[in-house]
Amino acid sequence: MELLTSPFFGVTLTVAAYLAGVYINRKTKLTILNPLLISAAIVIAVLMVFHIEYDAYRTGANIISVLLVPATVCLAVPIYKKRALLKKYWLPVLLGCAAGAVTCIVCVWLLCGLFGLDAQVTKSILPKSITTPFGLAVSEAIGGIPSLTVVCIIITGLFGATCAPWLIKWFRVTDPVAAGLAIGTSSHALGTAKAIEIGETQGAMSGLAISVAGIVTVVVALFF
Repeated sequence: MELLTSPFFGVTLTVAAYLAGVYINRKTKLTILNPLLISAAIVIAVLMVFHIEYDAYRTGANIISVLLVPATVCLAVPIYKKRALLKKYWLPVLLGCAAGAVTCIVCVWLLCGLFGLDAQVTKSILPKSITTPFGLAVSEAIGGIPSLTVVCIIITGLFGATCAPWLIKWFRVTDPVAAGLAIGTSSHALGTAKAIEIGETQGAMSGLAISVAGIVTVVVALFF
């Protein structure tokens, strides 16, 4: 029990589950078997099978969560390497990210109204397409439920990371700048991780889109 309540347990289980997810993804080479999706399933299975309280796991998992913001900031490195592209396409980049962010918010608002969800749940889902630090700040500011917001952000990111390569191929998006901006605007950091695998330019533009879409969402969401 002492081991389960120590931070070491949560950290070890999280890292081990993720490494297993990476191994399975590389062996199968199936996009749908995203390492994060697999690791989440492994952690849930372990906690349920061995009847371990979530609070015991969270003690260590919170340590890893602290690294979320620095990891997001590190995405600035590929952006800096592609600064020449940013200077060349700065206006389409800003307008495209803004349009994408506004579209995400409006679609969520309309669908929540269509399905009759209450105002608090709607406000919790509105920032689903931006990275967690932005999303939590928006959710708290407009009266949403932060825990629900985090779940929606994770699901959105996993969906984007899984489907991005297929969607780019189906819609014949050949411009790496456009592909990167679309991925980052719609599926934040998790999508950006996949964009980096697709190409350096796609990863850089996706990382840039996270910041622009996050700022636009923060401003627009305050009116809902």
